[in-house]
Amino acid sequence: MTLNLTPKLTRKRTGVHKISELANVSIGTVDRALHGRSGISEATRTKVLRIAKKLAYSPNPAARVLARGRPNLRIGICIPEEIHFFYDQMRLGIFDEARRSRSLGVELVYRPVPGLGKREAGHVKQLLDEGVSALIVTPGNPESVMPLIDEAEERNIRVVCITTDAPRSRRSSVVCVDAALSGRLAAELMARFVPARSKVAVITGMLTTEEHRLKTEGFCDSFRKNCPGGEIAAILEAHESESQSYRKSVKLLARYPDLRGIYVNTVNCLPVCRALQQDAGEHEIQMITTDLFPEMLPHFERGTIGASIYQDPYLQGQTAVRLLVDFLANGAAIPPACYLNPAIVLRSNLHLFRESRAAGA
Repeated sequence: MTLNLTPKLTRKRTGVHKISELANVSIGTVDRALHGRSGISEATRTKVLRIAKKLAYSPNPAARVLARGRPNLRIGICIPEEIHFFYDQMRLGIFDEARRSRSLGVELVYRPVPGLGKREAGHVKQLLDEGVSALIVTPGNPESVMPLIDEAEERNIRVVCITTDAPRSRRSSVVCVDAALSGRLAAELMARFVPARSKVAVITGMLTTEEHRLKTEGFCDSFRKNCPGGEIAAILEAHESESQSYRKSVKLLARYPDLRGIYVNTVNCLPVCRALQQDAGEHEIQMITTDLFPEMLPHFERGTIGASIYQDPYLQGQTAVRLLVDFLANGAAIPPACYLNPAIVLRSNLHLFRESRAAGA
């Protein structure tokens, strides 16, 4: 194996030496130009990059990290442990992508919070104090973490928000499903499921969370447009609590005997399903939920859940790591936003989704 690697490393050194010779600069200057580091003039950087392009030379990031002999890509991860149906999948995507980048020296520093918006600021501060090179965070309470995100970016620590956003911060990017679009899709579906002049309700997590707020606004605006005479009877914040979701759902059903639809715009739908099943069929309610996990499958089969808007948490985690690794290892630009296309889950296409296949459905 050593013999197979040696020619590649030799070719790389030859390429750098050739660029150095043609540009009449040191090898160190070539390295700084190729990898976007400071300490050289823009004129020199442009000349080196022009020569490298002419020679069709591209640096090998794995060989560069091996040559330095130490991992230098420390990515801090601050995501919730609950609700595990969603964040277990996201964590799996994050760690799988990190394993694929192990040869580049990627090291994850994992500091989860117990739930969305809980103790985020303290955990993010801890990660910054530990000297991470980049950060992935789910800002459940954007106002509390915004100063720390701004501080990180000032220190050249790139921050990627995931699932939800801190839009007034200086974060480098966000990886998520377009929340307003997700809400509008749910509303358009709901308007097709229920008759005109129907009353529907929204059960959300926290309206201080950007994702939840935008989904709610998108749904309310679109439902009124798509359902003639349609009414939003209630918007309930359940704070990602199973007990709150259940209690508030029971009270909702008692208060609105003519309710025709419920949109749950977080993954916390099981308590709502339980409340509907205990309603003994007194309501004919169409329910649209968010994402998919194995415990939801029986509720699809019974018809309790009519549709769900899929956000692919695995791909979100994978994408966030990939953006940061490409930036740290190759100097690739980080896009200001990376929106995933939401999918619609129905009983007929359940088998196409990862979570359904994992459950053996």
